[in-house]
Order: sequence, then C-alpha cells, then structure tokens
Amino acid sequence: MTESNNKAPGIVIYDSDWCGFCRAARRLLDSKGWPYESRNVDGNAELRAEMQKLTGRTSVPQIFFGDRHIGGFDDMAALESDGELDDAYASIQ
Repeated sequence: MTESNNKAPGIVIYDSDWCGFCRAARRLLDSKGWPYESRNVDGNAELRAEMQKLTGRTSVPQIFFGDRHIGGFDDMAALESDGELDDAYASIQ
C-alpha cells in the first residue's frame, strides 16, 4: 500500500483485512505498480458509512479511480480482462 502525500490519491480502495477480494484487489494494483490509498473499514463505522454513501454498496472492496467508482474486485478484474484498466488509470494521471 502506498499513500499520496500532498494531493488526493488517484486510486482509493475501501477495504478490510479479512476480505479475500480486498487482498486480490491490492495484489492487482501492486502488480501494476500503481500507488493507492487503502481506507480500511474494519471497526470504523464512520468510514464504512462514508463508503456506503459514496457507492450505495455495503461490501468491500470498493475502488475509486479519481472520482470514478470502479466497483469491487470483480469489476476491476473485468476491466483488466477487457484491456480497459490501464486506460482507466491513465485517465487519472
């Protein structure tokens, strides 16, 4: 996991330590070498509520590329499979 210092991060992932899909999402982002901010919702009702308000979803992970809600791991993996994930990342650079 990496975090931005001075500006809003390009990629934000709301996640949990106990979630296999969260680990898979972090592995995919790490394999790309892309920096991201992990927002762990474990035991943090306020952060989980923020995630739910932004996405309308209760499950983790929830992944954002800039202001674009990518969705969960399956959604991000589908973009990768379709060859569109690199373009999504390029759009926030």
